[in-house]
Amino acid sequence: MPDESAKRIRVGFRSAVVIVAPYVWERYWEQIKVCMPISLYLALFQFIVLGKTPVAALQIGFSIFVLMCGLMLFMEGLRLGLMPFGENIGSTLPAKSTLTIMLTFAFCVGVGATFAEPAIGTLKQAGTGIDPTKAPLLFALLNDWSTMLVSCIGIGVGIATLLGVLRFVNHWNLASLIIPSVVTLVILSVLASLDENTSAIIGLAWDCGGVTTGPVTVPLVLSLGMGVTSALGEKDTGRSGFGIVTLASLLPIIAVLMLGLVLHYGGLVDYSALASESIQSGGVESAGFLGSPIIGAGVGALRAIVPLCVFLYCVQRFLLKEEIRYFDQILLGIIFTVIGMTLFRVGLDFGLTPLGSQVGSEIPSAFNPPPGLYGDSLGRVVAITFAFILGYGATLAEPALNALGHTVEEITAGAFKKKVLVQAVAIGVAVGISSGIIKIIFDIPLIYILIPPYLVLMVLTLLSSEKFVNIAWDSAGVTTGPITVPLVIAMGLSVGDSVGIIDGFGIISLASVGPILSVLTLGLFIDRATKRLQAQV
Repeated sequence: MPDESAKRIRVGFRSAVVIVAPYVWERYWEQIKVCMPISLYLALFQFIVLGKTPVAALQIGFSIFVLMCGLMLFMEGLRLGLMPFGENIGSTLPAKSTLTIMLTFAFCVGVGATFAEPAIGTLKQAGTGIDPTKAPLLFALLNDWSTMLVSCIGIGVGIATLLGVLRFVNHWNLASLIIPSVVTLVILSVLASLDENTSAIIGLAWDCGGVTTGPVTVPLVLSLGMGVTSALGEKDTGRSGFGIVTLASLLPIIAVLMLGLVLHYGGLVDYSALASESIQSGGVESAGFLGSPIIGAGVGALRAIVPLCVFLYCVQRFLLKEEIRYFDQILLGIIFTVIGMTLFRVGLDFGLTPLGSQVGSEIPSAFNPPPGLYGDSLGRVVAITFAFILGYGATLAEPALNALGHTVEEITAGAFKKKVLVQAVAIGVAVGISSGIIKIIFDIPLIYILIPPYLVLMVLTLLSSEKFVNIAWDSAGVTTGPITVPLVIAMGLSVGDSVGIIDGFGIISLASVGPILSVLTLGLFIDRATKRLQAQV
């Protein structure tokens, strides 16, 4: 037989570059379209409107370049490495295992995906700027109990994935899971608001729902959900794969609120020790760019990605007894994912987060101290308008939103146009983020501005068809990408610190509720218009 190696086509280095370069540029251009408009908008607003020059502009610019490289490698690594595991297991697990094994796998995937989310590290970083004398329980959650916090978030996502699979198996409507979850959220939030210490964690808890629905969790749980629905013969229904993302954004909120209440009322937090503790510095600026942060980010990426990959490998190889096809490609994808996550974290810590913090700390200068740059009233309008434009532009740049638009247009047979969905979600996010800035500027308790929309959502959910309930609630998940979440959290914390508010959490949660309201409302109008048209025909 002829030597197999003799059949291989040998390509020189220059030819390889010519072949690969267009592909790499296309992937990098996708990250530029997401990241650069937001970065330029923040820098120009800071320079033109606020009259301030960005501090360490060269470092921030280079770090954002590194961040985009990292995100490109991370997303490509997911496509080559993790997603083939998820898609294959999701399509074959229902046929080759029992329901108990399938639910156990769903739970473990939810937990593992949470630890692998790039934005999850933002929570611990955000804790360094909290004053322990003003919000001791919030400080303790983000510092002393940060591992438990992330674990509870992961457990919430795991239970959500498990319930999502059960829903497909038992043909439950999504509303039957959403309504009890929202009612539980409202009750826990009201309980937390009754005490000064626990009320400070409400914003953090609600924002955790947005942190979980990122580029790792969403594709993995969706591939699992779509595999189950396909195996059950429901691929073409409005239920196809939808709903798990919604549950994965609601149940972590419940988990974090319960953790905070248990820590407080269980006497597990030493408030007397925290009262005398000084604020710790973040330490990002004190470390060199090429110093230990890169090593720490690399170790963190390995801890987050490798256990999840090993788990998925063992399930496919030993439980499903299936060969791993294209193993070299999957291994390359895992390497890309680890390197990408490392570069993303470094770029985030030294680039986008400092830029968001700078702009956030300077936004109040438009109105504070009185009269500010633009006077008291006009200055507040400038700040709120800035937040609205930021939310609108950042949402339009999300690739996941355009993908969702295509899916929705197909599912609704063209009744819900892609451009209509995109605009509805973008406007909803813009209103949500600007509402978050209003909440911080005027020091409005979060439950006053968040609970009423959720009560309205419960009514709209009961009135809407299953198809639009799935679309609307899952649309909130695509708005909280790996760029938006850290940036908005950093900006909110800085604005809150500048105006003397304990914390600036809560903006992400408001950015999530806005698109659900807008899409559900549009869905009701489209349903009624479709019924009228059918009646006329």
